[in-house]
Amino acid sequence: MKAKTKATRGRPSRKPEIIAATEELIRTRGLAGVTTRAIAERVGCSEAAIYVHFDSRSELLLAVLEGSLPAMLAPLDTLGQAVGKATPQRNLLKAVQAIYAFQERMVPMHGSLFGEPDLLAAYRQTFVGRRKGPHGGIGRLQRYIAAEQAIKRIPPEIDAEAAATALISGLFFKAFMTLFFADPKPTDDSFKKLIAFTLR
Repeated sequence: MKAKTKATRGRPSRKPEIIAATEELIRTRGLAGVTTRAIAERVGCSEAAIYVHFDSRSELLLAVLEGSLPAMLAPLDTLGQAVGKATPQRNLLKAVQAIYAFQERMVPMHGSLFGEPDLLAAYRQTFVGRRKGPHGGIGRLQRYIAAEQAIKRIPPEIDAEAAATALISGLFFKAFMTLFFADPKPTDDSFKKLIAFTLR
């Protein structure tokens, strides 16, 4: 890898463009097809410009993967502020819509990780000791369900952790089916049925 160089003062950063182009290439070509040359061609810059911001291809790929996580956590954090407001079903519908959109975006990228074990291990390590990743999402859903149970808006006999896990798992599978079989995207009605089944 070439040594990292300093950004030229006065020029706008190409970093957001590089990250966006890299994500698009991962989604459409898989990790094996993501080279610095391909990224540079997509952005319209030189390969050297990539190393202004990233020391290596692996560092860039990790930045793309980590940068996507707030897209899932933000709606779940908002859900925590919705306890006692509207209805649990309506609150959860907004959350699962956002989680599904995240899953649909991330399934191709996460699937590609298994072809690069070293990158997978490095990505997995970023979750250690942090409230990120699938466990963080499940935990946030679990806390919301438990909080609604405490004010008697969700039946107390429901296992909050199992319900949260079922919702996340169901949304992941729906995203996988949509992408793998080119199935139609799920409708709000199908999301409502998943929520109703989980909370019955």
